[in-house]
Amino acid sequence: MIVCRTKAEMRATVCDWRADRATVGLVPTMGYLHEGHLGLVRMARETADRTVASIFVNPTQFGVNEDLDTYPRDEARDLALLEQKGVDSVFLPGVEEMYRPGEPAYVDVPELSGILQGALRPCHFRGVSTVVTKLFNIVTPDLAIFGEKDYQQLTLIRQMVRDLDMPLEIRGHPTVREPDGLAMSSRNVRLRPDHRQEAVALNEALDRAVVVAKTGPSIADLETAVRSRLEGSPSATIESIDIRDADTLEEVSGTLDRRVVILLAVRYDTVLLIDQRVVAPPN
Repeated sequence: MIVCRTKAEMRATVCDWRADRATVGLVPTMGYLHEGHLGLVRMARETADRTVASIFVNPTQFGVNEDLDTYPRDEARDLALLEQKGVDSVFLPGVEEMYRPGEPAYVDVPELSGILQGALRPCHFRGVSTVVTKLFNIVTPDLAIFGEKDYQQLTLIRQMVRDLDMPLEIRGHPTVREPDGLAMSSRNVRLRPDHRQEAVALNEALDRAVVVAKTGPSIADLETAVRSRLEGSPSATIESIDIRDADTLEEVSGTLDRRVVILLAVRYDTVLLIDQRVVAPPN
């Protein structure tokens, strides 16, 4: 496995692969890997000739008083896991390698970056779209894999790629869950033991919505079902429950008559958890 810490090293590695007509799959991560990330790696390896995983905790997507400094990191463990899973190269740059001092340019998708989680975390998605564009320009992959758990991020990146005519395919990987249903996340390790037990409420609330959807409910009925379960978790602070069109993230109302995505953001003390589920109307 080739570890590249500079853009020049990463580009040279991909150039060698291109000489052999190899296709390249990219799995962008912020490290502290878990089985969810490794599922993305497996999908990339099944689809492309060569797989690159990037590890970069991107400072531009963290706001004031967010958890940049406490975000979990374990480089040696991450590299061992990626090598074990057959990754061909890891792009592991420092902040100074990715962002020159005073670098003013950024990429934004305004229709999607200022709604939902973007409204709660101003500039977050601008930071995501900028760093992902930089990764695409450095690695030049044929395809990139992102988890469906970060549904707004996946939708935004797909639109960015379409709008800017980027020559690659974006694939989503289904959310990978713990045995009790909690969506895997690097932030889960920061949950207190009692909060970790309560956090299954997110998945259970979404399961409840799937059952309710089979009855031909209204959008309001879906939200009520989800909220009632989350409010049964005494330590949970509900940041947002949003139900949107599954393809465009446009607001929906009235009767459930199309595929929608239910997006949750729930805080346990200082740890913000997100989860999602796409549900469809009966038949």
